[in-house]
Amino acid sequence: MSTELPGLLLIAQATVEHGAAFLRTHRPRTCTGKGDRDMATDVDLAIERIVRDELTRATPGIGVQGEEEGGPTSGTRWVIDPVDGTANLTHDIPLTGISLALVVDEDPPLGVIALPQLGRTYCAADGLGACRDGHPIRIAGPARLDEAIVAVGDYGTGPDAAARNAAMLAIHADLAPRAQRIRMLGTAAADLALLADSALGASITLGNRTWDMAAGAVIAREAGANVTDLDGTDHTTASRCTIAAAPTLIEDILGIVQRASAINGFTGEEVVAC
Repeated sequence: MSTELPGLLLIAQATVEHGAAFLRTHRPRTCTGKGDRDMATDVDLAIERIVRDELTRATPGIGVQGEEEGGPTSGTRWVIDPVDGTANLTHDIPLTGISLALVVDEDPPLGVIALPQLGRTYCAADGLGACRDGHPIRIAGPARLDEAIVAVGDYGTGPDAAARNAAMLAIHADLAPRAQRIRMLGTAAADLALLADSALGASITLGNRTWDMAAGAVIAREAGANVTDLDGTDHTTASRCTIAAAPTLIEDILGIVQRASAINGFTGEEVVAC
C-alpha cells in the first residue's frame, strides 16, 4: 500500500477539489433532520455522491463509506465527510470542511481536507509529510500553553451526552485561565488542519467518528503533532477520543482532558466510533 500512496493521494486531492468547487457555488435548499439537533442538507448529499462516484471510477477495488449514505466499515476503504460543519453551513457561518481519508482496517494512511471558504486544501500521507496547497507544513510551536489557541469540539447532543458535556465544561474551566484563547470552530476538519498549519496549538474532541477525524488525524500527525486517545495511546479509528497537540503541549492538554473526564465520569465509551 505504501508504494501506492502518492498516486492515491493525487486522486483524493482531485476528487476533494471537485467537491469543494460544488460547495463554493451552491447553497442548501433542503435540510433533513438526522437526530437531536443534527441535520444533513442537499449539499451534503450532492457532494458525497460526487466524491463517491469519482472514487468508484478511479479506484474500483476500494469501497467508499460516507457519513450520509453509509458504505463498508472495515477493511480498506475511502471515508468521506462531505460537509464537516453542516450547522455552520446552514447558518451562513463561512467555515466548513470536506474531509476524505483512506482507511486500512483501523489506520488511516492518507487524508485530504478542503476548507472551501478559506481557499485552502490540506493533505498528507504516511511518510510523505503534510502540505497546504502544495507547500510543506510543519508544526512550529507554541512552546507554552499560555501562547496557544486551543480548539475544542462541539458539545454533544442526544440522550448519552450528559457526561461528555460535563467533561467539556470542566475542560473549558481548566483551559480558561491557562490557554491564550479557546475556540469552538464547529468543524473538526478545520481544527486538525489548522493545528497542522500551526494556527492552533491543540485540538480536543471527545469523540472519534471516522469521517470527522481520520483525515485530520493523518494531516496533523504528518505535520508533527501528537495525536492520541483519551489514555494517551496512539490514535486510530477505534480510539474513543481525538486529542491532538503540538509536542510541547501534549502533556498539559492530556492532563486537562483526563482530569476533567475522571471527575465527571466520562470514559469515552459513551461515544460511538465508526
